[in-house]
Amino acid sequence: MTHRIGRRELLKSALAATAATGLGGLTLGGQWNAHAADNAMPKRRMGKTGYEVSLLSLGAGLPPIRHDDDPEAAVELINHVLDVGINYIDTAQSYGVSEINLGEVMKDRREEVFLVTKSYEDTYDEALRATEESLERLQTDYLDMCKHHAVMSMEELDQIGSSDGALAALERLRDEGVIRHIGVTSHTPAVMTEALERHDFECVLIPINPAHMIYGGSYDPGDLDEFLAKAAEKDVGVIAMKVVNNADILNRGLSMVEAMRYALSKEAVCSACVGMTSMEEVDENVEIVRNFEPLSPEELEELEHRAQD
Repeated sequence: MTHRIGRRELLKSALAATAATGLGGLTLGGQWNAHAADNAMPKRRMGKTGYEVSLLSLGAGLPPIRHDDDPEAAVELINHVLDVGINYIDTAQSYGVSEINLGEVMKDRREEVFLVTKSYEDTYDEALRATEESLERLQTDYLDMCKHHAVMSMEELDQIGSSDGALAALERLRDEGVIRHIGVTSHTPAVMTEALERHDFECVLIPINPAHMIYGGSYDPGDLDEFLAKAAEKDVGVIAMKVVNNADILNRGLSMVEAMRYALSKEAVCSACVGMTSMEEVDENVEIVRNFEPLSPEELEELEHRAQD
């Protein structure tokens, strides 16, 4: 498309200068989609981006997508994800060869997906350089969104927001058309509440599960509720990750259906970002979101009790 011509050149110049419709799930605070086609992929509006994102999205941080031992299987899986109507893919520069495998599909099917990558880089120059490298691996001239990856503390938030921080670089790239939207990820809800007060982020990727777990630790459910209320107030899209926390939630006796329903019933959440390793897993999770019904407050509380026993 002609409006993207020259975006790679714009980014290289910056470096040199510095060295969407389906069986609608409930949009909390919104409405059911009354115009949905039977058995289609349900979608929700992703906050102020205005994008209609599939209720299920792909987190591309698991094999075969992140590994280099079977690129054909990775490409087959990515194509299947798009074929079933998933329209949001989240990767990161740190996810092995994920960007490279995705690039093999993006070169032909770029217009079908809201493509997101993430960067750990904290400084202006490093963020510019990392974004250029991601574009090359993904075989695209633009990103729908770039997220700053894993902002866990107020000190990290201070750094990326400083005059020579990564956020200034992402804002420049957005102004130049290289990226369309800016997001952030964290395991710390209280830091994200402050992040939304300070900056105009459009999307946050954050853990949401009934055990309030992240890896071997946990997050404060009160902090999460405060963050979700702030996200709703500022019209920020929330993508839920770690909905089963590397199977910890399943090992506590809950099902994938319950974990997905829990995350998708939370205020401001527009999609559950799930790592999927096979076409069978994709199809099972698609069926879950096609049949999604929101949980009541009492049902949410009951799942929390079961997950934490």
